[in-house]
Amino acid sequence: MKNNLIIYTDGGARGNPGPAAIGYVAFAVKKGGALQELTRKGETIGSATNNQAEYRALIAALAYALTHKPDVVEVRLDSELVGKQLRGEYRVKDIDLKPLYAQAKQLELRCKRITYTLIPRELNKDADREVNRAFDAAVFSSQIMIPQ
Repeated sequence: MKNNLIIYTDGGARGNPGPAAIGYVAFAVKKGGALQELTRKGETIGSATNNQAEYRALIAALAYALTHKPDVVEVRLDSELVGKQLRGEYRVKDIDLKPLYAQAKQLELRCKRITYTLIPRELNKDADREVNRAFDAAVFSSQIMIPQ
């Protein structure tokens, strides 16, 4: 059986740019299509835009995925811009996104097969939850100030 992974990614900034966080949840696809959760991760990344945070979440998730030597990686994300840029449907025009795009593409080259699936926000709640947990933990420990 192939080693297939499904990864949900999300990133967000409170303010744009502003304090930002990333999150992802990774699953192994088991026999019969059942999903086994491998990990969930959320962390703050300093100041960034929403799109930068989306890319940083993807990069962190792909780096994690590669530790499992997957045959197939399906990335599910709710960022139309990032998803369509990675699928080659949109050009990367933003100068600050170009290095993040290049980093994601370098990681992608190390995958045997990768797909990007755009999903509605309501289907990305687990990754979004990790983003918000990271924000909440940082606010609680006074690491960042969230604008009102």
